[in-house]
Amino acid sequence: MKIFEEIESEVQSYARTFPRVFHRAKGEFLYDEEGHEYLDFLAGAGTLNYGHNNPAFKRKLIAYIEEDGISHGLDLHTRAKAEFLDTFNEKILKPRGLEFVMQFTGPTGTNAVEAALKLARNITGRENIISFTNGFHGVSLGSLATTGNSHHRGAAGVSLNGSSRMPYDGYLGDEVDTTAYLDKVLSDSSSGVDLPAAVVVETVQGEGGINAASFEWLRNLEAVCRKHDVLLIVDDIQAGCGRTGAYFSFEEAGISPDIVTMSKSLSGYGLPFAVVLIKPGLDQWKPGEHNGTFRGNNMAFVTATAAINEYWSDDSFAQQVQAKGRYISKRLEAIVEKYGEGNFTTRGRGMFQGINCVNGEIAGKITRKAFQKGLMIETSGADNHVVKFLCPLTISDENLKRGIDIVEQAVAETCAAQGSIPEEVDYFEEDYSVSDDDKFSKAV
Repeated sequence: MKIFEEIESEVQSYARTFPRVFHRAKGEFLYDEEGHEYLDFLAGAGTLNYGHNNPAFKRKLIAYIEEDGISHGLDLHTRAKAEFLDTFNEKILKPRGLEFVMQFTGPTGTNAVEAALKLARNITGRENIISFTNGFHGVSLGSLATTGNSHHRGAAGVSLNGSSRMPYDGYLGDEVDTTAYLDKVLSDSSSGVDLPAAVVVETVQGEGGINAASFEWLRNLEAVCRKHDVLLIVDDIQAGCGRTGAYFSFEEAGISPDIVTMSKSLSGYGLPFAVVLIKPGLDQWKPGEHNGTFRGNNMAFVTATAAINEYWSDDSFAQQVQAKGRYISKRLEAIVEKYGEGNFTTRGRGMFQGINCVNGEIAGKITRKAFQKGLMIETSGADNHVVKFLCPLTISDENLKRGIDIVEQAVAETCAAQGSIPEEVDYFEEDYSVSDDDKFSKAV
């Protein structure tokens, strides 16, 4: 550990939470230099939806490298890019009735958000962007202006302008429709909120505390955008690529965003890769207006294509994710009921869920105990008060159960003073009738 202490910047964060030197990884497991095994419910903060070193992707990547495939090509046309574009169009967009053109940005999510905001402003000629409480869109200045977290915003060192914050769904209580408030503000020329170029929203706020917007709220938000001629940008960087149970997190709500940003698990292999999906009529860029040396990672094209072919050629993988999501919901609800004394709550949807533990101290104790038991899991939210479940979507049923069992043990130990621990229930055996062919076919 000495070299990290001597040379690496103090800005490191995950390394403080998980102070080990990791050496290799496979599937849903990480291994440190001493050979200790850790079940991974962090998954690269949502970058490893298909697990570590997925063999189907690795074979394709190794073959591509061995045949001297293009590793860096700026935005030149390459075979790898063509195959990715064709596969994404045929297996992701067309089956969902979506029509987008794809912009390749620099390889980070925040770069994709920067591009989306810039494009919206250029199209409309307006500056203001509506963003939401607890939203997180990146830490470069434009994205940071739309991010709510004071910890990140305070590091900017300059004023963050060009965005007006509105309350997210549920922020003012379940009985308040905050889209009605947004409509009122945009309808009133004396509200002090300038007509925006766009609204940027996460359907599930990952870093903000696993806050999941209702489908009705998302539909109402789209209606407000259409009424006021405002573009709708969905930031699907963490919630996309199957995390909520569909490839895009907005699918089930039935909305049609104008612009979508994607990154994290898009490459499928942890390789840096980000894109902006743009409705064709809005693709008003001039050549090179938003560029970057590393736009279009050809190795990521290879693994991203493999991911789509392997998991998204039909709806069977989505059904498995949805079933696992129902299992997670049932387990977390039971944990909250056993140990929360009415204070803990569950939140999220699909395989993007969490336990709201009231405060960061409790959540931190739970995740630290879990790590001592061999599980890596993080917290999120303004006060790090939510234990955030972000395991690979490909996790086996046995290891999903094992991971949640560890969390339950950590919760029980943290809340031991609250009373005795009820007898464990085997939810897989009771509710899923797990079979060899389809381990998650039966809904709760």
